[in-house]
Amino acid sequence: MRVIFMGTPELAATVLSRLVEEKYEVVLCVTQPDKPVGRKMILTAPPAKVEAEKNGIEVWQPNTLRSEEALAKIASYAPDMIITAAYGKILPQAMLDLPKYGCLNVHGSLLPKYRGAAPVQWAILNEDEKTGITIMKMDAGMDTGDILTQEKVIIDSRVHTPELMAQLASVGADLLIRTIPGYVDGSIQPVPQKEEDATMSPPILKDQGKITWNKKSSSIAAQVRALSSWPGASTIWKGGKLKIYDAVPAEDETILTNYKEQHGDPVPGTVLYARKGTLAIMCQDKPLLLLELQPASGKRMKAIDCAHNFEVGAIMEDEAE
Repeated sequence: MRVIFMGTPELAATVLSRLVEEKYEVVLCVTQPDKPVGRKMILTAPPAKVEAEKNGIEVWQPNTLRSEEALAKIASYAPDMIITAAYGKILPQAMLDLPKYGCLNVHGSLLPKYRGAAPVQWAILNEDEKTGITIMKMDAGMDTGDILTQEKVIIDSRVHTPELMAQLASVGADLLIRTIPGYVDGSIQPVPQKEEDATMSPPILKDQGKITWNKKSSSIAAQVRALSSWPGASTIWKGGKLKIYDAVPAEDETILTNYKEQHGDPVPGTVLYARKGTLAIMCQDKPLLLLELQPASGKRMKAIDCAHNFEVGAIMEDEAE
């Protein structure tokens, strides 16, 4: 089977690796253009490109697929199937119609929940207990195609987006390999999505990293875990931005009880405890323990290395809109 693969991030690289491992004839990898990364803006290849080149697969990085030239190029490879995984662009109908067996997509949610660009981040942000992988037959809409197979994945209460993405990538690659034969021979039939159950997962915006302390501690912890890789969760401490990379709601009620006995009721954002590696900040309901953070113009540190630098009773501020 001649396959054209389309994908960009690590999830895509994992899926592509499994296709190669299972001896599918991947004739082309279509991925996003190289992008500048980091403070030095070093031009960096997407993970799918790196994986393709490692396996001697031709790579194409167009800015758009919506042109006659793009359609002609894809047609010239005479694909039996196009497989996509987090490619980042919607395929035009004419391209979807090219392969003998159509186009399959590996999507990181249990469709029709979380259609769109950021299903993993939104599952963590919304404190969902489960997510999963859907293998779907693509149409011209945004993740609206018929479902072939799905597999549920439990979301660990401490997991961050990159870790959950890696887990979903592995599950997705395995599910795809199990799905293709049944889809091709007709034993797996496409099932339309229930439109009434559909929800969206729009791209994450930079401002979503701004912490509002008058929220539940579990919600802020979820925000930190969902956005730790980008854009990062942050607050204002002594006039500068403080980035928070890991945090967990406090289970020990004595931190709050002791603070109240000595200082009275704290407002959200108050530093309740700051020593011996424990840095506790008041939220709407209870304290949040900051585990890893980075002060303005400083390096990323564990709380055990910097908790003593914070003053009990001082207040972390919400970032101004």
